[in-house]
Amino acid sequence: MDNKPIFLTASWEYLAMLNYSVPEEILLPYLPGGTQIDTWNGQAMVSVVGFLFNNTRVFGLKWPLHTHFEEVNLRFYIKHFDGKKWKRGVAFISEIVPKPAIAMIANKLYNEHYSYQPMKHALSIQEDQLKVQYDWKHKKQWQSLSVTASKNASPIVSGTEEEFIFEHYWGYNQLNAHTTIEYGVEHPRWEVYPVTDYQLNCDIKNQYGHSFAPYLAGSAQTAFLAKGSSVIIRKPRLIHF
Repeated sequence: MDNKPIFLTASWEYLAMLNYSVPEEILLPYLPGGTQIDTWNGQAMVSVVGFLFNNTRVFGLKWPLHTHFEEVNLRFYIKHFDGKKWKRGVAFISEIVPKPAIAMIANKLYNEHYSYQPMKHALSIQEDQLKVQYDWKHKKQWQSLSVTASKNASPIVSGTEEEFIFEHYWGYNQLNAHTTIEYGVEHPRWEVYPVTDYQLNCDIKNQYGHSFAPYLAGSAQTAFLAKGSSVIIRKPRLIHF
């Protein structure tokens, strides 16, 4: 468990994840120093993720008009050995939010890859299913990620791909040629909904780059939807290598 002071608290809700197997070599330019790519059954994975921030507080304070917002990101899975144990974490290729101040602070403090784009979401909860959709406007064109699922949430099962995708509790970003930023992310083990349908409508080349287009343009290997919970993000520390 991380003992650094708390930077941010929030509720992360309705986390939609579309997961794709990709060649490791296309991830190497984004791999923070001192980390290795973490694989699922020998496969390097990336996820397009959409979710809601609610009740957001930075250093314990609510910022007016910055407590409720969407995020859509593209992330991959890595690990870092701290000399005693392996820490399983994530690194980000792209993170989109509709609040310029959020993007500026995260990029400044954590050297993240946030950008500001107009966003919206829609949540439909019916008797036997729910659907969540996240939309963002890139170069004047609306893009979207949507997931439909049964309402019967259940705990994540040990040893499954769902556990691999969701159970990463560290974030890593490259600061410079010899330094990586590490920060802890804390939340209880989530429940997941059985996904029945999904769609990703996105100009992959323009949004994420040519190298990802052949893999994200096809069908996702898996699609997950987590109920979410309250989360804690700790202040960063530096790893020198």
